[in-house]
Amino acid sequence: MYDFAQIAEGLGNAFTWYNFFFVLAGVSLGQLVGAIPGLSAPMAIAIAVPFTFVLNPLTAIAFLVGVGKGGTIGGAIPAVLINTPGSPEAAATALDGHPMSQQGKPLKAMKMALFSSVTGDTMSDIVLITVSAPLAVVALMMGPVEIVALMTLAFAVITGLVGDSMAKGLIATGFGLLCATVGLDPEHATPRLQFGAFELDDGLPLSAVGIGVLAVGEIVRQIVSGTLHKGSAVDIPKNQPAADRRVSWVEYWACRFTLLRAATIGTIVGALPGIGATAAAFLSYGYTKSRAKDPSSFGKGNIHGVAATEAANSAVMGANLIPLLTLGIPGNVTAAFIIGALIIHGVEPGPLLFKEEVPLVYGLFGAMVMANGLNLIVGQFGLRLWAIVALAPGSVVFSVALLFCVTGVYLTTGGLFGVTLLIFFGAIGYLMRIFGFSVVPFIIAFVLGRQYELALAQALIITDEDPMEMINHPVAVVFLVMAVFCVYWLGIRRASRIDVSIQAGSI
Repeated sequence: MYDFAQIAEGLGNAFTWYNFFFVLAGVSLGQLVGAIPGLSAPMAIAIAVPFTFVLNPLTAIAFLVGVGKGGTIGGAIPAVLINTPGSPEAAATALDGHPMSQQGKPLKAMKMALFSSVTGDTMSDIVLITVSAPLAVVALMMGPVEIVALMTLAFAVITGLVGDSMAKGLIATGFGLLCATVGLDPEHATPRLQFGAFELDDGLPLSAVGIGVLAVGEIVRQIVSGTLHKGSAVDIPKNQPAADRRVSWVEYWACRFTLLRAATIGTIVGALPGIGATAAAFLSYGYTKSRAKDPSSFGKGNIHGVAATEAANSAVMGANLIPLLTLGIPGNVTAAFIIGALIIHGVEPGPLLFKEEVPLVYGLFGAMVMANGLNLIVGQFGLRLWAIVALAPGSVVFSVALLFCVTGVYLTTGGLFGVTLLIFFGAIGYLMRIFGFSVVPFIIAFVLGRQYELALAQALIITDEDPMEMINHPVAVVFLVMAVFCVYWLGIRRASRIDVSIQAGSI
C-alpha cells in the first residue's frame, strides 16, 4: 500500500523544531484550560481551530491534538484541589484525588494523575499506530451504501450512549444534519436555507457553530446558574514530608496492573464512537474497585482510584482517532473538531488518508508521541502554576474565554456576520443544555452532514432507489440491523426500564 520511505518522511516532518513549538504550545494551552473549572479541552480546541488556518495541515492537527492531550491532564488539577473537575472525565478522579488532597497530599495525587494519564495515553497511541492502517485497508473495500449504513450506525450508537434520552439525542442529531444542509446543494448547487444571505453559500462556518454551541453555550449556562468559581481555601502545604510530595517508583509500579486494565478499558471505549472519556473513567474506577482487596478504601484517598480514572480517560484520546482516521467518523466532540480542521485544510478524512496522505498520517503519529513526552515534562514543571490558575475567579476566566471566542470567529469568518452566528448558536447551545439535549450528537452530525448527504445520494443512485437492492450489500444490511438494535436496546428498552423503576419507587 505504501513504502517505508513515506513513513520515514512523515516522522521526519513531525520531529522538527517548528512542530515541536506548536505541540508544546498546544499541550500547555490544554493543561491551562483543563485546570480551569467549567472549561474543557473540546472548548479550547473549538476556540483554537480558527487560529490554525495559517498553519500547514500537520502542524495544525498536531497543535490541536496537543491541546486535547493536555486538557485531559489539566482537568484533574481542580478535581484534586477543590473537588471541582476541570473537565467532565475528571469527575471520577475527584473521588479519591480530593480526599488525598484533604490528607495533605495534593502534590502526590496530582503527580499520580499526571503519570497515569501519560501512561494510558501512550498505550492507547501504540494501539492506534498498529491497528489503524489494517483497518483502513478494510474500510477501503466499502462503497457508498456501506458508508451510509456505517454512519447511520454511528449516529445510533452516539445518540444512545450520550445523554439521558435517546429521543432527545435523535432530535439533536437531526438538527445537526439540518444545519449541515445550509448552503449550496453539493450535487446541483441549489441554494438551501440561506434566507438571502450569500455568506452562507459555503454553509454554516464550523467555527461559529462549534464555538457557539460548545463554548459560549456552556459559559452562558455557568453565568446564568451562578456557579462561577470564585476561589478556594485549599492551599498546597509548603513544609510537607517528601513522601507526600512525590510518587515513588515503588508506588507507581504497584499500580501497574491497575494502569494496564484502565488503559485497556479506555482504548476499547475510545474506539467506539460516542461513549467518551467520562464513561471510560467511571467504568475503570468501578472495575478497579471491584477487584481491590479492600474496596472500602476507595473514595477515601486510594492512589489506585486516581490511577484507574486518569489512565482510562487519557487512553480515550488516542483511541478516538481510530474511527476518525480509518472510517472518517469522529468518536467524540474533540475528534469532531479535528476532523473539521482536516477538512478545512483540504484533507479528506477516512481510509483514503492511508493511501494518499501517508506522510501526514505518520507525521501525526510522531506528533502524538512528542505530545505525550511534552505532557509529562510540562505537567511536572507546571503543576503548581496550574493549581494557581484553578483557583482564579470565574468572572476573569469566562470574560477572557468569551473574548477569545469572539476574536477567533471574527478572524475566521472575516466580519460580524460570523459573530452574529456565534451569538445565535451560543443561545441554541444554552437552550439545549437547560432542556437536556446533548450537544455531542449535534456537533458530530453537523460535521459529518455533508459527507453523509453525498454518500446517501451516491447510494440511492447505486441501488436505483430500490430497497430490495440492499440484498446485494450484506455488510450494509448488518450495519443497519445493528443500528435498529441500538435504537431499541439503548433507547426504547432503557426508557422502559427507567419507567418500571420509577413506578416501583412510587409504590
